[in-house]
Amino acid sequence: MITLTDCSRRFQDKKKVVKAVRDVSLTIEKGEVVGILGETGAGKTTMLRMIASLLEPSQGVITVDGFDTVKQPAEVKQRIGVLFGGETGLYDRMTAKENLQYFGRLYGLNRHEIKARIEDLSKRFGMRDYMNRRVGGFSKGMRQKVAIARALIHDPDIILFDEPTTGLDITSSNIFREFIQQLKREQKTILFSSHIMEEVQALCDSVIMIHSGEVIYRGALESLYESERSEDLNYIFMSKLVRGIS
Repeated sequence: MITLTDCSRRFQDKKKVVKAVRDVSLTIEKGEVVGILGETGAGKTTMLRMIASLLEPSQGVITVDGFDTVKQPAEVKQRIGVLFGGETGLYDRMTAKENLQYFGRLYGLNRHEIKARIEDLSKRFGMRDYMNRRVGGFSKGMRQKVAIARALIHDPDIILFDEPTTGLDITSSNIFREFIQQLKREQKTILFSSHIMEEVQALCDSVIMIHSGEVIYRGALESLYESERSEDLNYIFMSKLVRGIS
């Protein structure tokens, strides 16, 4: 479970204070798959970074499985897998396999566990042909697949993805979505941002809509469709931005 209580995050931009996230309170239950929708700069990535304990909230409290992200960041990081758009966290001079072995050791996995996880993930994402090649020469899509595997190497119960299918081709994107469906069946908690409405509709139980740092909707997709009398998520999202209401 993830809980945010009266959370805000402010940044100093020259002489102006920018409130990237504003007074957010919400709960994400175990096994829930939640999509975060919002225009560029709405606060999606900032919220994910706070949950991942990479940023401290300027006010409020965030807990992940009961652990405070500020007071107990090591416990939080052990329980989550994280991938942020444009930040693969990979080492170019190491092979894909060496990268995954390195991060597996960081999470305390033994040699047998690391080998089994690498075999499973490389098979799932079609990476076997280039596991022994250096990451520095990879295409964007290849790097993204290895980065997704890195986020999942320790089999975390909570997974945070920021634009996870960026750089993937159609086939790889479909493989990723099928994998999310499997993780959902395994009762993993998944929170991800996306600009692809079809992806959110296909994968998510519920959504969080953010506008200018404020949550303007948090709830189940079915409830949203019913209240808006439409299943066109793009239309609903744009309509809520105009109205600015929850």
